[in-house]
Amino acid sequence: MELGIMWLVKGAWIAAILPLLIAFIPTSKLTSIHQLVLGFARRGKILQPSSQKWTVPQKFFAHFYVIGVAWTTFVLATTWMYACKMAPLFSEELQFSDIASRLAGGSHVFSFQKSHLTLVEHRFKVWRAMFLLLLMEIQVLRRLIESIYVFKYSPSARMHIFGYLAGWFFYTAAPLSLCLNIVPEVARFAGNQVAEFIAKGKGHTSSPGFNLLLSLSPLMKLRSFQWIGAAIFLWGWIHQCRCHAILGSLRENPTHANEYRIPRGDWFRIVSSPHYLAEIVLYVGLLIASGGTDITIWLLLGFVLCFSCYWLELTNGAS
Repeated sequence: MELGIMWLVKGAWIAAILPLLIAFIPTSKLTSIHQLVLGFARRGKILQPSSQKWTVPQKFFAHFYVIGVAWTTFVLATTWMYACKMAPLFSEELQFSDIASRLAGGSHVFSFQKSHLTLVEHRFKVWRAMFLLLLMEIQVLRRLIESIYVFKYSPSARMHIFGYLAGWFFYTAAPLSLCLNIVPEVARFAGNQVAEFIAKGKGHTSSPGFNLLLSLSPLMKLRSFQWIGAAIFLWGWIHQCRCHAILGSLRENPTHANEYRIPRGDWFRIVSSPHYLAEIVLYVGLLIASGGTDITIWLLLGFVLCFSCYWLELTNGAS
């Protein structure tokens, strides 16, 4: 069951990426598949009026981010509780483990040291996943705010239903992918907590005081790769925020809603779709922060790259 969840997420990413890659193959035999994929990705002004049968309003974009915020917050909170209770990285506990290994002595010293290192590495993996989820939370919260206050979608703007479903899939699978290696143990922990609550009742469950600084202090023990990745993530995050603000400002006047106006400023000076470049940059940052050892996060980045390439083809063809 536990392995089933992990393979289900990986298989879902492969199933999502494979058609995109096949459609990229430069052969006339696959032209129809390529055009079909482009049709699914179209929205707004580049969605032809004749192909609006299987569409929804483009303002439904906000649904992705509502789901993204709710789901990411739930996964983050559950992982955070598990990390604080079952995988602390406090120096006192690590020192105790080290003292125990020395007191054991003899032929057991090596085995104790090995188990100690394994324990530390596992706890580090848990907190690294928590760190990635925290970055993802920052991303989906900003996108939700932008979808409500920044983007002014035309009432006539539509998007394909498959593009809409792809958004639901992405913001459900992406948070899981960032912590997939520890999902089984976190799920067991959450199940045990719920069972304990039901069995003992609220009055019998322990509720120690919450200290935010103390619960976040293990993040300071993360390695340089995590902070380098976070810096790259924030670099892309900031520029995407600026580019979206520029795009949103073009539609502030309702009389310009159906006009094409050239955006200027920030990364628009160097590329035609900098918000998609920024999207790639920030997910590259997540990959680096993860250490690059998890194939699932590579698949997540692969999907972002493929989808961004299709959107760039659409926007360049329309301009």
